[in-house]
Amino acid sequence: MDKLKIKIEEELRGLSGRIGLAIEIGTESFYVNNEGQFQSASLIKVPILIEGFRQSEIGKLNVDQLVSITNHVGGSGVLQLFSREAKLTMKDLLTLMITVSDNTATNMLIDRLGMEAINSSFEKMGLQHTALNRKMMDFEAIKKGLDNITSPMDMLTCLKVIHEGSYLTEESRAAVLKIVSYQQFQDRIPGMMDLDKVFVANKTGSLLHVEHDCAVITHKGKTAYAAVLMTDLMMYLWESRK
Repeated sequence: MDKLKIKIEEELRGLSGRIGLAIEIGTESFYVNNEGQFQSASLIKVPILIEGFRQSEIGKLNVDQLVSITNHVGGSGVLQLFSREAKLTMKDLLTLMITVSDNTATNMLIDRLGMEAINSSFEKMGLQHTALNRKMMDFEAIKKGLDNITSPMDMLTCLKVIHEGSYLTEESRAAVLKIVSYQQFQDRIPGMMDLDKVFVANKTGSLLHVEHDCAVITHKGKTAYAAVLMTDLMMYLWESRK
């Protein structure tokens, strides 16, 4: 871990913008601005996924229920190209929300799960700096100061909820972990890993000037949790050139 810390510190010295990170491997840890608040971008979809499975456990959500595609929105995902006659299960929506970061699926799930219930779940999980304040692609809400937020430490908490602990049943945790492990965007934390030898379940998040990733990584019986959140990247460069 000491070598990793030194390497990370070297990389941080040359980084523009604002960064927060949290890494835990067994009893060792490394934090930088780990409780700082950041625009969550699509990282907010991870605790929404958890809440979906929690509601399934208590009978509030039927993951096998077929639903029609409604309220198409742009950005990431594939459902914006589907017709309104197409039908998918709620589990399909949960899966697409994570694996291809589908915004239409996310907004449908927010409507179904309830924004209030989702935020209440965040509190129950112990997320101290995370809030869902708008749907995906709602830029008018952003202009009004309403945005989704999280922190590196809160994302680590979400990863631990998925991989260990008692917030979800073992069956639900296995299902959630499987979904996250099929993530299609693997060019960040897993980017230089041999995924034939290392298990990685990750979720990225991007907006203008924002690049995030968080991951559960297991290898040779050891588990690592990592969350890296970066923002103001281009803005910092632009300001420095004035």
